[in-house]
Amino acid sequence: MVTDTQIPLSEPPSPRIVLRAITVIGIALSLFQLYAAGVQPLGLFFQRPIHLGFVLVLCFLIYPVFGRHRPRGVLGWIIDGSLILCGIAAGAWVPLNIDIIANQIFPRDIDVWMGIMTILVVLEGARRAVGLGMTIIGIAFLAYAFAGNRGELPFLTDWMPGILNHRGYSLERVASQMTLGAEGIYGIPLGVAATFVFIFVLFGAFLEATGAGKFFIDLAYAATGRQRGGPAKAAVIASAGMGSISGSAIANVVTTGAFTIPLMKRLGYRPAQAGGIEAAASTGGQIMPPLMGAGAFLMSEFTRMPYVDIVLVSIFPAVLYFGVVYLLVHIAAVKQGMTGLGSDELPRVRTVLAEGWHFLVPLVALIALLVAGYSPMRVGFYAILCIMAAAAAKALWTFAGTKPTVAGFVALCRRGIEMTLDALELGARNAVAVSMACAVAGIIVGIVGLTGLGLKFSAMMIAFSGGNLILALLLVVIASLILGMGLPVTAAYIVLIILVGPALTEEFGVPILIAHLVVFWYSQDSNVTPPVALAGFAGAAIAGSKPMETSVQAWKYAKGLYLIPLFMVFNEEIILGGPLPLVLWSGAIAILGLVAFAAVLEGFLWRPMQIWMRVLLLPGVVALFWPDIGVEIVGAVLIVALLGFNWLQARRDAEAPRQSGQASQRQHP
Repeated sequence: MVTDTQIPLSEPPSPRIVLRAITVIGIALSLFQLYAAGVQPLGLFFQRPIHLGFVLVLCFLIYPVFGRHRPRGVLGWIIDGSLILCGIAAGAWVPLNIDIIANQIFPRDIDVWMGIMTILVVLEGARRAVGLGMTIIGIAFLAYAFAGNRGELPFLTDWMPGILNHRGYSLERVASQMTLGAEGIYGIPLGVAATFVFIFVLFGAFLEATGAGKFFIDLAYAATGRQRGGPAKAAVIASAGMGSISGSAIANVVTTGAFTIPLMKRLGYRPAQAGGIEAAASTGGQIMPPLMGAGAFLMSEFTRMPYVDIVLVSIFPAVLYFGVVYLLVHIAAVKQGMTGLGSDELPRVRTVLAEGWHFLVPLVALIALLVAGYSPMRVGFYAILCIMAAAAAKALWTFAGTKPTVAGFVALCRRGIEMTLDALELGARNAVAVSMACAVAGIIVGIVGLTGLGLKFSAMMIAFSGGNLILALLLVVIASLILGMGLPVTAAYIVLIILVGPALTEEFGVPILIAHLVVFWYSQDSNVTPPVALAGFAGAAIAGSKPMETSVQAWKYAKGLYLIPLFMVFNEEIILGGPLPLVLWSGAIAILGLVAFAAVLEGFLWRPMQIWMRVLLLPGVVALFWPDIGVEIVGAVLIVALLGFNWLQARRDAEAPRQSGQASQRQHP
């Protein structure tokens, strides 16, 4: 599993001793996490600091101070060696001094200095692993805490609007707030990263190491390859399966896209179109249960709702999103007269399942354990054991089918051990960026709580929107797009929900779960929305197309990312439930509205649409979002009538050549 930051496609070789150190420390971190998840749970002031210490050491080993494409040199090793020692000290300080820290009224000077050091190494680690944007935002929030008459930077007061002013805080207060309690760096974001997220990152690494990615891609091809635009539809299905596990839209693009994009181009899709389809489908993987990247775990912690409940209510919206992408792909294939691939070019479903059925076992076990009520951390632990057992059983079954020898069995065991160690290392490597982002997010959460910034931001949001919910949601979209230019999805979601969540729930009356889902969905938009569309850029690199053109295509195919959250807000029963007729009605109009919007966007459904039909469909789509059952019915009737007329036109067009041929036969018997 990989993180939601951009992944370099190549990097220079590191010295062998550094690679071995990364391997050893990565394996040690993964074993520590497995111990805490399945053997002996640890308290938060042991689990979180130790996890952070491991991650900081890995971060400074993997990401050299002068960049990954330049040699470290003596000066680089002096800097990085010092930071590695600081990372170890930061991870060990609170666990070793927990009794003193818990029983003191005022922090000791040494605690304050250790807190300052921890903040600095976390900011530097985030700069390297996540990007400069995350560090700048963390510094900005720290500066805001110091601004004020009693703060360390009182002159900043003159730079802030009156509503943002506050008393200001000292260096001692901020340092202790950030590192000596559960409201700063060691708060909820890092807590989620150090428990649920890491264990499922590790689960994804085991799936990747054992070949599950190829199995899901082959299965998608076997199921859809013969249809029109088959490779594009396979991209949609494979990305739905892989995206939730991978935890990264960009990683999803570079893995599934390496197979799907060349085939789409060969079938007739333009390069930019192929890259955009893959980017849009891969972005949907982040909203697809059961894992949803790291989002479901964070939502569970923030809303205090059971993880399995969040997973269950997220299924229908995710299906709607992939349904829209699938429909747009189908329309594009029909418009361009494409056909599917030949059976000789595709794997058979039966063959694929016969070779990789064991990859379904851990996923079934994972879902069953969640439904049974086990904690996500324990579920992840058992899922890892399950994938290891399934892979071992498959290997032994295959080995037994050959002529078994002692040497062959020893080689099999050696390969299994190597694969296990590779997965342990890969899981730790892939968790670094997420954990560093969550550590800085903890700083932001702590500052918001300390200064009351959340309430002030809510007041500004209400003032700017004039109390209009649509305008407020538009502000959320704009803010998510701006944050997404410098932050990974997980960090953007955390920052946004802290700032706008209280306003959406308390002032606009949006239920807390829907508010979180809306913000989480909108936090994905930087993957596919120009001018910064990271998944679109990754798709362009594989497709050999222009990045901006590919991003525009990705934005078009990912329109469900903007519309479906609006259905959640104005049709709450889709998420929260209600009388069965109302739930069915809301689900039906959601599907109808998205189909109509796709038809308007492409100007095509069963046949090309006239301009007047597209113009009339738009108010029908708007009516389906209206919080009034009468207006919704009018909109639904209008859409059904127009789409039905389009179907009749297509049927008449299909019958015209047949009737013409029959008439010709009568004239020339």
